[in-house]
Amino acid sequence: MLHKISKEKSNSEKINTVLNWLKESILQMTLETERVVTKIPGLKVFRKNEPTKPASYLHEPSICLVIQGTKWVILGKDKYVMNPSNFLITSLDLPVIAQIIEAKKEKPYMSLTLSIDNKELADLILDFDSLNKSSNKQISGIITSQVTLPLLIAFQRLLSLNNESEKISILAPLIKREIFCHILLSEQGERLRQLVKKKSSTHKIAKAIEWLKSRYTENFKIDDLAKMVHMSTSSFHHHFKRLTTMSPLQYQKWLRLNEARRLMLTENLDVTQAAFQVGYESISQFSREYRRLFGNSPLRDIKKLRSG
Repeated sequence: MLHKISKEKSNSEKINTVLNWLKESILQMTLETERVVTKIPGLKVFRKNEPTKPASYLHEPSICLVIQGTKWVILGKDKYVMNPSNFLITSLDLPVIAQIIEAKKEKPYMSLTLSIDNKELADLILDFDSLNKSSNKQISGIITSQVTLPLLIAFQRLLSLNNESEKISILAPLIKREIFCHILLSEQGERLRQLVKKKSSTHKIAKAIEWLKSRYTENFKIDDLAKMVHMSTSSFHHHFKRLTTMSPLQYQKWLRLNEARRLMLTENLDVTQAAFQVGYESISQFSREYRRLFGNSPLRDIKKLRSG
């Protein structure tokens, strides 16, 4: 019993040691800007010195570790709490609402995000039979899971390559395979396997989402999109809503409205220009749906964002 307690304490101390190294590294990397895209493909770091208001954005397929602080991610009616003891896996591009709730200047919120590369993941699963254990079990597109010491150490080694540019092309792919391997062999591995298994509903919905992201200004029929990914209309609609909490048409609307918001905020387009550019034909419909999503008319919302 004493040996077990000692072992657990030792493991906890090692986790804290790695977390402290990651905190110091992220702090140094974010001295001039809060968000940094590292030299390692797919790896980003983030720091925030204060809590944030709820923000709506598209969460890409990724593995996200919170190194310090606390963040909420909300998908539909489900809330996922992220902190240094767990990590977030997202297997699809999901429209979420997120909020950093624990952060201050002397103890900022910090996180690491590694994008999931489907090709790298598929190659890894093909190389090792032990990783190819996919089932037909229905799963969600997002989940949190407990952080382990081996996973943290792998992220530590990956981030350390940012200062060794000449090693990145050789070592980064190997370390990323190690990270994916840890997760594929964990209880959350099914999420990653479903993402690349061509006959899985997750893989098919991911294909449909890619189509919607690249053609969100175009009108489409659910039947045609379902046929494109080789699903019946009813099955397609069911699985799309199960994974994203939205219907395909609601998802497209979310993409359009968020892009219109970006165009007005960062490119100074007026309401009419933004509405037409993202595919709306009626300004009144655009304004009505914009208010429903963001809680304000387009003009008031942009004014509020700029003043903030």
